[in-house]
Amino acid sequence: MLNITDLKVGTKIEYRDEPYEVIKSQHSKIGRGGAVVRTKLKNILNGNALEENFKDGDKFGEPALDSKKCLYLYQEGEQYSFMDNETYDQFSLAKNVVGEKGKYLIEDTEVNILYYNEQPVNIELPIKIDLKVVKAPPSVKGNTADGGTKEVELETGLKVNTPLFVKEGDTIRVDTRDGKYAERV
Repeated sequence: MLNITDLKVGTKIEYRDEPYEVIKSQHSKIGRGGAVVRTKLKNILNGNALEENFKDGDKFGEPALDSKKCLYLYQEGEQYSFMDNETYDQFSLAKNVVGEKGKYLIEDTEVNILYYNEQPVNIELPIKIDLKVVKAPPSVKGNTADGGTKEVELETGLKVNTPLFVKEGDTIRVDTRDGKYAERV
């Protein structure tokens, strides 16, 4: 069992019979009263966020989450298809489950799939992914008033600000946590 001192960013807890991940946590103690932890929790199953306050003495279970390495195969309509690397079983996740992470997926990308009660519920991307630039406006010499960046479009449709030297056909590395340019590959 976890208590309020364990509620750190990234901790996964069982709350209201569903798995949640702590995305924000602030511990406070006011006068003679007990400690209070203000948290923002993200539902792992559907992505909904909620803010909750917990007091000293509250206990939480750990969710039965498993993680497996899987290979992203393709997208068909509203479904993303994956294959388990160990058993070679194929399964699909709905577009609303994958969410914004779908903008980083290209064929044969290895991802971690989170399982809750033996059902695939969410994906975890690698921290950095290499994507090819398909549209890049030409850079104009001396055009550095805005910091020397331009917006390019990647093969998945994702748009990223990059330095002026990046051109069409280049492969760049993108940080999946914030969607920012990391480096040219």
